[in-house]
Amino acid sequence: MPMEHFTSKPQWFQLLQDEIKDKSTLKIGLVNLDDVSFFDYVGLHGAKNMETFDVKFPKVSNKIKWKDLFPEWIDEKELSAKPTCPEIPMPVFEVYEELDVVVAKVPCKHVGVDGSRDVLRLQVNLVVANLLVSGGWNKNRPVYAVFIGDCGPMWEIFRCEDMLLHEENLWVYKPELKKLKQKILMPVGSCQLARPFSEQEQESWKSYPASTLDKTFHKKPREAYVTVIHSSEAYVCGAIALAQSIILTNSTRDLVLLADDSISPKSLYGLRAAGWKIKKIKRIRSPHAPKNAYNEWNYSKLRIWQLIEYDKVIFIDSDFVVFRNIDQFFSYPELSAAGNDGYIFNSGVMIIEPSKCKFQNLMNKRFEVSSYNGGDQGFLNEMFVWWHRWPTKLNTLKIFINSNHRDLPDDSYTVHYLGLKPWLCYEDYDCNWDKVESQIFASDSAHERWWKVYKKMSMELREYCALTPQMDARIIKWRRKAKKANFSDGHWRIQVKDPRRLSN
Repeated sequence: MPMEHFTSKPQWFQLLQDEIKDKSTLKIGLVNLDDVSFFDYVGLHGAKNMETFDVKFPKVSNKIKWKDLFPEWIDEKELSAKPTCPEIPMPVFEVYEELDVVVAKVPCKHVGVDGSRDVLRLQVNLVVANLLVSGGWNKNRPVYAVFIGDCGPMWEIFRCEDMLLHEENLWVYKPELKKLKQKILMPVGSCQLARPFSEQEQESWKSYPASTLDKTFHKKPREAYVTVIHSSEAYVCGAIALAQSIILTNSTRDLVLLADDSISPKSLYGLRAAGWKIKKIKRIRSPHAPKNAYNEWNYSKLRIWQLIEYDKVIFIDSDFVVFRNIDQFFSYPELSAAGNDGYIFNSGVMIIEPSKCKFQNLMNKRFEVSSYNGGDQGFLNEMFVWWHRWPTKLNTLKIFINSNHRDLPDDSYTVHYLGLKPWLCYEDYDCNWDKVESQIFASDSAHERWWKVYKKMSMELREYCALTPQMDARIIKWRRKAKKANFSDGHWRIQVKDPRRLSN
């Protein structure tokens, strides 16, 4: 029966016909489907103005697990023996360059929190992405993806901004090919360091139409560094030091700070004087954190996805300082970050691409998606299971487990001050030495590096790092306990000269 007389034409197919008006016959590639299951599923028996192609590729070995793609550690220094990733087989793309639409059935495992960490699911999504770029890139023509199944596409690869239709378990996308190409140029996992798109783009753009190149390269990206402080003023000093440290690296990007109503006008004045553009926010409770826990309101970090006036932002927690210019890392796609434990990333420094629909999706999912630590890092690792590895030196953690060597690498871009923060201690020494449970965070050299930033701040800004009587009393209390315990490091013997000190 000719298609023009086919009365029960599905909405998604009508949408594609309306979008692709210049083609009398749609060429449709089938991924993880065959003709029979495709027609049974979508109810298009009898349609004459389509031609289907079974996209052939070997299924990834079931011996390859997610932890193989996202190992906890890789050798970042050995350039002559770059770490390799397991092979994820792909089709011969040249065979399918004429496709208008790719329809894929997405594998779906509903097994605990790791259900989305399925290697076959990733393979199918990457096959679709590569087919679309291969078919549409050189010809500068739109191509479309249709996903069917309970789980749907991986939103880390297929942007919600590109979605044309979602009905029950079917999704239709018209991807922006530049963004999609950035994704397929990334390694298949954090088994290799990600590469900035700028290193690869010149070769990739050679055959692309000049008109599109003009639009792409002549548009100046809107980029910013962002931090968030909420619920108390404990991190105001840290945020001021962070801004000053970024400015000292001669960065050219905006500095944006999101603050809730708990931050006083006086503190906001100091934060502006330090270089931050202030945006007021309403904080967001972490639904999986206990009441009054340290991370009860850490989901406020999700507000960074609302900064749609920027194309990309690098989020940095307020207990960081930056020692080397990191503007170059804006050339990476979302979500790029340094590794943490197992196959997860550390959300203390990460690049994201603001978006209204991403923010709404995160808000919608926050109650049903778990968080291993009750906070934002656990939640974001469940939402962005496919991420790109930045070098560890971009997020140097101030932590020393079973180590007598406590000097940070000289080439660190940043330091993440875990434990008691430098501004909560004396300038003379790291007070993490005074508590047994905090000693893994103690480092005199890292402490000194934070104070070097402090000493370059104006006297006006230093006032925001002053000790309160309560802070001073706490330090004295734990110094006395360290002396009584006769800790072998001997920091309790130091004659403190910090001018911030309020008592002897």
